[in-house]
Amino acid sequence: MMGELGIDLAGRQPHELESPDMHWADLVVTMGCGDECPYIPGKHYIDWDLADPAGRPVDEVRQIRDEIARRVTGLIGELPATRDG
Repeated sequence: MMGELGIDLAGRQPHELESPDMHWADLVVTMGCGDECPYIPGKHYIDWDLADPAGRPVDEVRQIRDEIARRVTGLIGELPATRDG
């Protein structure tokens, strides 16, 4: 589905969110894992309750992908500007 948008994920492998993944981040967006996700005090968390696309029909996966894109775009608009970007 990402290839349809020109995003090549060849060679990429999804993995569960782990604490080391989160140490460098100021904001952690999770997608429906709730209390099962690692927690690091001092980080800002947002949980998006989204369906897991695994095993779903192509049209549903596209809808999930597009919803994530919509939410990311909205979130970017809410974040404060930084000196670097």
